[in-house]
Amino acid sequence: MQDVLIHTADGVTTLTINRVDKKNSLTTAMYAAMADTLQQAQDDDAVRVVVIQGDVTVFSSGNDIGDFLSGPPATPDAPVSRFLRAIATFPKPLLAAVCGPAVGVGTTMLFHCDLVYAGDNAAFSMPFVNLGLCAEAASSLLVPQMMGYHRAAEALLLGEPFMAEAALEVGLVNRIVPPLEANAFTQAQARKLAAKPLSSLVETKRLMKKGQMAQVLAQMDEEGQSFGRMLREPAAKEAFTAFLEKRKPDFSRV
Repeated sequence: MQDVLIHTADGVTTLTINRVDKKNSLTTAMYAAMADTLQQAQDDDAVRVVVIQGDVTVFSSGNDIGDFLSGPPATPDAPVSRFLRAIATFPKPLLAAVCGPAVGVGTTMLFHCDLVYAGDNAAFSMPFVNLGLCAEAASSLLVPQMMGYHRAAEALLLGEPFMAEAALEVGLVNRIVPPLEANAFTQAQARKLAAKPLSSLVETKRLMKKGQMAQVLAQMDEEGQSFGRMLREPAAKEAFTAFLEKRKPDFSRV
């Protein structure tokens, strides 16, 4: 069974995260597949819209810890870095349907989507600090812009989940729907967009994004450098060891 399903119809390419038995955790191979698909969709004039979706029970639990530790991103060309740059710079409409947990990158990727529709069971979290790490995907820039500093600090420093209603309030999601309807509703919205002139969609998105695109990419680069350094430090080692040993981490000495 493929971990990422790719389907294109009526001008809409859909990436379905399909690793439900592992809570849709993302591996290096999955990042590579999604980055490649986004690049192909960008270059293909027949593709007008891209949708990222998961399962009705889980969007993504973030990185697969075992896979991540065995092959941490060491260069700007690492698959996860390619994926993050791809979603940040994707010129066509990018939609997401989110149900259940959206952890780490499962949440931060949404700040780069144009439309996000959430099931009422969606739970968003960015627990990077709890893993001895720092924010990524330019979230240290985009989360304060969207939420305001104090709510962003609560989300990024405490790393605790916030639910669909809170995400709607701060503008992270456009609408809340029943979980069983989320993917279908998002597909319907994507088809509406696909029926519109692509040149108008692309130019309108470019104009909305251009004011901070350079800043977003620079923030991603700086976060990536900090993330890579912190991954090798004692706090992250303790956090990941504790996770694998199924115990509470002890940060008293780090």
